[in-house]
Amino acid sequence: MTGEVENLMLEHLKRFQATLDRFERKQDEIIGRIANLGGALASMMQHLAHLSAADAAQQVAIDNVSRRLDRIERRLELSH
Repeated sequence: MTGEVENLMLEHLKRFQATLDRFERKQDEIIGRIANLGGALASMMQHLAHLSAADAAQQVAIDNVSRRLDRIERRLELSH
């Protein structure tokens, strides 16, 4: 009878260990996915920074064209 109890306990411990192994593998997978998301987020933030810089450069160019157009209109006396 004692041998049966020991075998039963051993089987339960094996099941617990197998379940723990599955959890650990799943946790490693989740950690990897989170790391990938962090990398993707950093890449998106860098892309947004580049877009913001390009937008600022375009605004400067538009402001320069606008000033030149105003100057041309004044010279030609086209202003209202």
